[in-house]
Amino acid sequence: MHGPETVAAPARAVRRRGTAASSLALRTLLGALSPRGPRARLSILIFHRVLPSPDPLAPYEPDVERFDRIVGWLADWFTVLPLGEAVERLKTGSLPARAACITFDDGYADNYTCALPVLLRHGLPATFFIATGFLDGGRMWNDELIEAVRATPHERLDLERLGLGILPTSTDAEKRAALARIIPALKHLPRDERKDAVAAVVERCGATTDTALMMTSAQVRALRAAGMEIGAHTVTHPILVKCDETAARNEIAQSREHLEALLGERVGLFAYPNGKLGGDYAPSHARLVADLGFDAAVTTNPGASRAGDDIFQLRRFTPWDREAWRFGVRLALNLLPARNR
Repeated sequence: MHGPETVAAPARAVRRRGTAASSLALRTLLGALSPRGPRARLSILIFHRVLPSPDPLAPYEPDVERFDRIVGWLADWFTVLPLGEAVERLKTGSLPARAACITFDDGYADNYTCALPVLLRHGLPATFFIATGFLDGGRMWNDELIEAVRATPHERLDLERLGLGILPTSTDAEKRAALARIIPALKHLPRDERKDAVAAVVERCGATTDTALMMTSAQVRALRAAGMEIGAHTVTHPILVKCDETAARNEIAQSREHLEALLGERVGLFAYPNGKLGGDYAPSHARLVADLGFDAAVTTNPGASRAGDDIFQLRRFTPWDREAWRFGVRLALNLLPARNR
């Protein structure tokens, strides 16, 4: 007669064999879609935060446990390279098969406290793009909104003045829905107008918080000392198409100057805020980044980059799926030529 343990052990072995077979099949598929050499395609994944635990107001942000699974998948399926090295190998046609990079935008403190230990445990590099104006105690406008809505004691917010109506906020689901209305409505406003609108929402919430969310200068230096790359991401994270040429140049150049002074070394990589071509940045900004002497720049345009593509408009994409096979298949689909025209 078999006990629970004698039945469970073979079942676990079957699952492990099934997982190994799936990983091998996926590596084979990814290798066919992204072979080594001149026909390679570079997959660049983008993250913003890695949370200590799941956040009901940000279910799209991975927590440590989920990020650990994702990084494990990437280590198993891809050859993960530092972005700077990958760019050089993309230009010379010498990328390995299944080449990939991991990147983070903005400069959240949890990149250091939560993401870095996971990356080091798996032995993978990443590039962190820092909006320098928020270091050492600053906070981005969208986080001001999130934290104010999180803390509001009100069951509804009257935002008729902003054209957003009256939004219920008594539950996490309602707060999540309210933020899904508020943030997109304010994102592309001119900076001063957006600042006033954010202040109006915070006032309506009747709750202010001083949660420190962004990295300190010391944490940025520690990331670099741990072997991670640091890139520029402007000073105040503006929508570049809303800036005049001088303001855009200053935002880009001054963020790099700040980081170079902080790290004592050259910074050659840049990420466009928000990063969608047309809505957030224009081809003229890619030329500006090149003129300023950067080595490469990344967008949030989906797809994968190949030899001959504009290295100042590299594509990035991260699947949202929680199951390994769905996550992997979506990365494979992201390599298809139709996605990269």
